[in-house]
Amino acid sequence: MTTAVSFVVLGSAAPKGSMSAFAFRRGDGSLGAVVTDKTKGSREWQLAVRYAARAQCRGVYFDGAVRLAVAFYLPRPKSLPKKVTQHTKKPDLDKLVRAVKDALKGIVWKDDSQVVEVFARKYYAPAQPQAHIEIRNDEGKE
Repeated sequence: MTTAVSFVVLGSAAPKGSMSAFAFRRGDGSLGAVVTDKTKGSREWQLAVRYAARAQCRGVYFDGAVRLAVAFYLPRPKSLPKKVTQHTKKPDLDKLVRAVKDALKGIVWKDDSQVVEVFARKYYAPAQPQAHIEIRNDEGKE
């Protein structure tokens, strides 16, 4: 039986950037590390995705393979000519998807390694920036 959920996240999507690690020495002399994501807005976007998933998925939780489809509607720069219809500028699509996958960990699936298929696309938002997310179990035809 196919299980599917879909939901909308309002706001401008932020990519999951490259992580940076910094070593430091603790008071007891041992070494520690701090890992940071320098991408502005990434944490807030992931929190928005998590909140929307909790509110709109009503406890659906996938424990097997899943398919993920995401449509990102991003702000259109005012200076961009109307004839330009393809969103070929930053942010990178794969980093946007990574932010969504990481945000959904523990909310709708155990780990984003369960995602076996992804369909994603960037668009210029006709109005309010948002993302449309659909998740369905993969019934596998192996």
